[in-house]
Amino acid sequence: MSEPTVFPLRLPDMPLHDPYVVADAGTGLYHLFTSNLDLSGTPGTGTMAYRSRNLRDWSEPVPVFLTADEAEPWASHGAWAPEVHRWNGRWYLFTTLHNTDAPLPVPQPGEYGTPFPVANYRRSTIVAVADDLTGPYRMLRPGDPILPAELMTLDGTLYVDDAGKPWMVYANEWLQRIDGTIEAFPLNDSLDAVAGDPVVLFRGSDASWLTRELPAGVPHQIAPYVTDGPQLYRAPGGALVCLWSTYEKNRITNGGIDGDYVQTWAVSPSGRLEGPWEQREPLVRADSGHGMLFTAFDGTLMLVLHRPFTNARGKLYEMAWDGDELAITRHRTDLDGD
Repeated sequence: MSEPTVFPLRLPDMPLHDPYVVADAGTGLYHLFTSNLDLSGTPGTGTMAYRSRNLRDWSEPVPVFLTADEAEPWASHGAWAPEVHRWNGRWYLFTTLHNTDAPLPVPQPGEYGTPFPVANYRRSTIVAVADDLTGPYRMLRPGDPILPAELMTLDGTLYVDDAGKPWMVYANEWLQRIDGTIEAFPLNDSLDAVAGDPVVLFRGSDASWLTRELPAGVPHQIAPYVTDGPQLYRAPGGALVCLWSTYEKNRITNGGIDGDYVQTWAVSPSGRLEGPWEQREPLVRADSGHGMLFTAFDGTLMLVLHRPFTNARGKLYEMAWDGDELAITRHRTDLDGD
């Protein structure tokens, strides 16, 4: 795909959700991946990319993956939370699809006493591959999910451990678990099949600040506990960090879950995927979340996330490490307009 020559857009002009940025030194371009919209000029379920040289001025988006290009994919809706990773010399796209024609059981209220007014159906993160960063990407396994089909999962991300083994880290969400989890399956080197048993990193309810932030008189956080958007990073001090998002002061509505979306994080001081994991205070509130870290071309550590949850736009923050602790140092309102 040819490189853009004009960059007419700025972040307030760019509808997006679950942003993922790749800073590509080869082209000198930032690539911001998000779910495909009609803005790309090609309608359909999939992924599109905005591109920029400076994080301020962006090109019109281009489609990089479309489920319509696949022969009989197991799902053709969603395409949430796209990510692109370099692995073994090629580019791999992770994005979450769902299939409303493949129902899954709905959990019973049980100890939580909570009715579930929404239907469950097959949802999972697919992996697609391309030789070029801007695609076109083709699914490794069009016919069925890579993770077990009975799991209702989303927001899968690639993590490579110290031994060089790839893992898919994902959210097994509240719709199935009630108390949502962040989990991981080891993958084979082709990234198209699981290669062992899953590991549970932590549960949504492990974040003790969820209870502390409730209004006075409310005795406990109301189930379910949401887990979204895991992203794993190695801190300079050696700890393993997981960005993730959830809702605080949440409530169930006829449309699903409602509340205040937040960007939070957790730390495994041992550096091991298995933990134990310690929950930290949220990084950003104000209906913000599904963030990821990337390093700008000038070496600055950056956080990109979306805000608000509905009609979302991208927001950028400069970040800094203090050992294994992560902190915001500056909100780049000069770039995101807010």
